[in-house]
Amino acid sequence: MKKHVILLLVLVLVISFAGCKKSSSDKLIGVAMPTQSLQRWNQDGDNMKSKLEEKGYQVDLQYANNDVNTQIQQLENMITKKCKVLVIASIDGSALTDVLKKAAENNIKVIAYDRLIMNTENVDYYATFDNFKVGVIQGQYIEEKLGLKEGKGPYNIELYAGSPDDNNALFFNGGAMSILQKYIDNGQLVVPSKQTEFTTIAIHGWDSAKAQARMDNLITAYYAGGRKLHAVLSPNDSLAIGIVTSLKNAGYGTAAKPYPIITGQDCDKANVIAMIKGQQSMSIFKDTRTLAAKVVEMVEAIMEGKEAPVNDTKTYDNGVKIVPSFLCEPVYADVNNYKELLIDSGYYKESDLQVN
Repeated sequence: MKKHVILLLVLVLVISFAGCKKSSSDKLIGVAMPTQSLQRWNQDGDNMKSKLEEKGYQVDLQYANNDVNTQIQQLENMITKKCKVLVIASIDGSALTDVLKKAAENNIKVIAYDRLIMNTENVDYYATFDNFKVGVIQGQYIEEKLGLKEGKGPYNIELYAGSPDDNNALFFNGGAMSILQKYIDNGQLVVPSKQTEFTTIAIHGWDSAKAQARMDNLITAYYAGGRKLHAVLSPNDSLAIGIVTSLKNAGYGTAAKPYPIITGQDCDKANVIAMIKGQQSMSIFKDTRTLAAKVVEMVEAIMEGKEAPVNDTKTYDNGVKIVPSFLCEPVYADVNNYKELLIDSGYYKESDLQVN
């Protein structure tokens, strides 16, 4: 009798363990982020992990140090672990074709996170902010602050674009130029360097040091003789902080030589502090909590065998297909509204933004 009871207990434990193991695998979500070197990706990863775990999922969160091969290896490991959904903020949107084919062969759904994955049919959804609108808001900010609609000018401007391997950079640039190009054409905005083509103004890897070096060169070549610089179109904060550093080193920040209007994106702490100091003018606020919450909704729908919620089925062509997308709304922060947007909302603590 005792033997039968022991055998029964062992059998129950084995079944329970197997059930737990299956349940664990069934709830595993892979989250691949590009780097921990930029504040925003740390926040994105943390928000995604915590929100998914709140819903009972297990999360394999990996950062790839901006190395494409590392990200591919991480994704291969996630496939081996039998993750049910992959959420991917790609480093190079065109480099994942082979690994995503493996994901599809294993019936794993893929959500591109804030960066469109290019040249593959094996991306199911895209979650991002309205990236064209990001650029539009940046362009409109320059337009408003310089009084371009009222016919003021001419003003000198220099243009920057983001990394050419990030599809978003094209949307940011396209949105901004949809506002600014007409003023360049009619002479209200003048680009002394004449550097306006995307391939010329793009900064690979969104690298602050490269943005700073380019600004150093622009100042030396075009602004050393006392010519005023009135605005710099910077698509994000990592470029903006390099631009600010260059301008500061060149003596900007005085009454005689004030900082130009400088745009940005992501509301990184260092950049918000720069706004408070009067160095950077604005930054697009993309609340990563909002994007993470939407991606969790998409994951839940996929796990239930449903279609994920989307609000755009026309815009994002990855070269193979139009990827169904959900676009969150961006807004901008500047010195006038940052407290309401960033502190009152709980995104930052006041102590995070102390000016030295």
